[in-house]
Amino acid sequence: MHSEFQNRSFIGTGDSDWQDPGFHSHETLEISVLMEGRGLFEWNDGKQMLEAGHIIIVPANMSHRFEGFGKSRYAVIHLAAIPPRIKDLLRKLVNEDKPVVFTLSRLDKDRFGRLFREWLRIRSSHLKEKQWNYIAWTEVIVLFLLEHSRKDQQALTITSAADYIRENLQQGVQISAMAELAGLSEAGFRRLFEQIYHMSPKHYQQQCRMAEAKWLLSSADKDIKEIAGQIGFARLHSFSQWFKQTEGISPSEWRKQQQRG
Repeated sequence: MHSEFQNRSFIGTGDSDWQDPGFHSHETLEISVLMEGRGLFEWNDGKQMLEAGHIIIVPANMSHRFEGFGKSRYAVIHLAAIPPRIKDLLRKLVNEDKPVVFTLSRLDKDRFGRLFREWLRIRSSHLKEKQWNYIAWTEVIVLFLLEHSRKDQQALTITSAADYIRENLQQGVQISAMAELAGLSEAGFRRLFEQIYHMSPKHYQQQCRMAEAKWLLSSADKDIKEIAGQIGFARLHSFSQWFKQTEGISPSEWRKQQQRG
């Protein structure tokens, strides 16, 4: 048991323009996620304008400051005496020599917000195994950020397009329309999308359709034909054939396996 592990978490809010009194540092590693509003993050060697969805990870003992413009809200975590397993995950995100800034899409930011609020609720309750809860929830939060954050500075534009795909699974992928909204050529949009998501927009849509299909098959009592229509298949046969090609079994068999499991 890592008895000295510390996780201090809170929501920081500002209703108008604000700024830190000056540069400061602390002995903890800081993870701040801008949930609402706009801001500025500055350190000795640079500065970064912030929009909702930006994640800032500040190594311990690094001088830095924040500003907020208008109403803003941050989810903030300070970590000290970090257990080895969480350190291993953080090494995939953190640069020990300078702060790093990542991006969450709007949908993933909202999902993170729900996760973080639940963690705060758990943290404020009476816990029989306080340290194990702190370690487990910190690991889940760091894993979420590791899986869903993007490094590219243009990621906010592309992740908005990805969010649109996830929210409109019944529709086809219209590259020309999304490229126009992103202010890019079709070729430029495809190239940047593949750079960030490591797959084409069409492949991304198919992956999202499969994830949603599995979620609905395992968690809802909906008829399979209704599920097919919900993710963009007009015919049950087409959905079943597509599902079987990917998973090796029909959606009805897959559902039965989940129920038996």
